[in-house]
Amino acid sequence: MRTFDRRTLLRAGAVSLAAAAGVPILSACSTDDTASTAPAAGTPTPRPGGTLRAAFVGGGAAETLNFLMGPTGLDYVRARCVHGALGVLDPAAEHGVRYGVLERIDVSDDLRTYTVKVRPGVTFTDGSTLTARDVLYSLNAPVALGSLPFLKPPSQNFDLAAATVDDDLTLVLPTLRPIADGRLVLCQSTLVFKDGTTEFTPDMPTCGPFTLTEFEPGQGAAFTRHDDYYGLSLCGGPYLDGLELRTIPDATARVNALTGGQVDFVSDIGPVAARTVEGDERFAVAVSDLPYATSLSFGLNLAFAPFADVRVRQAVKYAIDREAIVRNVFFGRAFAGNDLPSLGFSDYADEIEQRPYDPDRARALLAEAGVGTITVAVTTAPEVAGMAETATVVVENLKAVGIDATLDQRPTGQLFSDFAAYVQLPFAASYTPPVPPLSSYAATRTAGSPSTFGFDRPDIDELVSQARGATDADQRRTAAVQAQRLIWAEGNQVIPVFAPSINGHATTVYGVRDEPFSSFEQAYLA
Repeated sequence: MRTFDRRTLLRAGAVSLAAAAGVPILSACSTDDTASTAPAAGTPTPRPGGTLRAAFVGGGAAETLNFLMGPTGLDYVRARCVHGALGVLDPAAEHGVRYGVLERIDVSDDLRTYTVKVRPGVTFTDGSTLTARDVLYSLNAPVALGSLPFLKPPSQNFDLAAATVDDDLTLVLPTLRPIADGRLVLCQSTLVFKDGTTEFTPDMPTCGPFTLTEFEPGQGAAFTRHDDYYGLSLCGGPYLDGLELRTIPDATARVNALTGGQVDFVSDIGPVAARTVEGDERFAVAVSDLPYATSLSFGLNLAFAPFADVRVRQAVKYAIDREAIVRNVFFGRAFAGNDLPSLGFSDYADEIEQRPYDPDRARALLAEAGVGTITVAVTTAPEVAGMAETATVVVENLKAVGIDATLDQRPTGQLFSDFAAYVQLPFAASYTPPVPPLSSYAATRTAGSPSTFGFDRPDIDELVSQARGATDADQRRTAAVQAQRLIWAEGNQVIPVFAPSINGHATTVYGVRDEPFSSFEQAYLA
């Protein structure tokens, strides 16, 4: 691959002018329109052409084409451009998923077998056809090749060693235990590459909407449209001729790049910068919809003696002014949390009453517990927009009810760098991208997981297992709500707010989706 050309990333984008020409270069659409999404009312019809330039936080020299181990969201955004996805989570779609390289997933009545049907005619950039063997290899890869935890749920829920390839388009997956939410598990974040892949290189065969042409860690990447992408024959994207993803770590610098015309789209600008961007008629702000909102949470470590008392944990929850966080930290662009994860997903127990801000009740619970003055540091970092500011409000709320709280703010990137030390903290901030609640609990909150901060409740674990394995929808809902009621009442995780993605873009940019990472498959320039 040739050396990355910084001028490519910094040019104004002459190719972008091709969008105005509207040259119809996309392949003819079939009558099967399953992959397309009609534009929202008032938006222009998608048209082909142009190069879109987008800026993200990035990870400097640590950026990698191996998205299995990529430490930043940009690594996955880049991978999603070139690798086809099994599907994406979409609460509006049947079964909560919108399929990609898959045509459908069938589930046996006993919830023990999932039959995965590959979409016919999906091809790699080397001309070979995607098969069920490639899908099985990709599902195994996070364990076989090593990966970050968020990519491992398929191996935690399916017996991949016992999987069988019935034919080129059919993969049969037995579950490790009966589960009703396996479609969500499979389509949560799985990207597909060729059977036998061990290295991720610029010239590897891929089957995503774009083809990588340039990559330099810490600087950026450039892509062209994959003209044989299956979505084109289904009246979908990609519409762009080209795409450039640039690394700009500083949020202010990203916004300046947007307003200065160097880029067309900027990720994660935060609520304060959003107000500035909105003040210029050339630009707009896009806020992701539920369930695509990141939960900002705090773990109360049960090894810290006061938090072993459920009344103290409840006091902390009642002490926090959630609406003030939404109003003052996010300027209204957030959703108040109720100490339960996964707001907006179908299994979320929205029938549970919203916990109110009640400092008097918090003081009463602390007095009842008889723990005296509690001195605790609230550890946080600006890992995502609003995270450190939320912790600041929490500290002030705790002080107001008599808890001697102080703020321990770490530098960006340092909060989780020593995870063994992190899970020993008494009061630790965290964030979680949007994931389905039951499978997420099974992977991260069951007994023995360090991320539980000592919370060990086999009764809740069993209810979650019952909910996931119930063949009857009413039984599933009953068990799911029962589990979440116990978590709400007695759990040690405080979730005061859900923060959506806040991105800025030129008013000529349409179709960028948060799923939950930014996807440019349907993006176009007006």
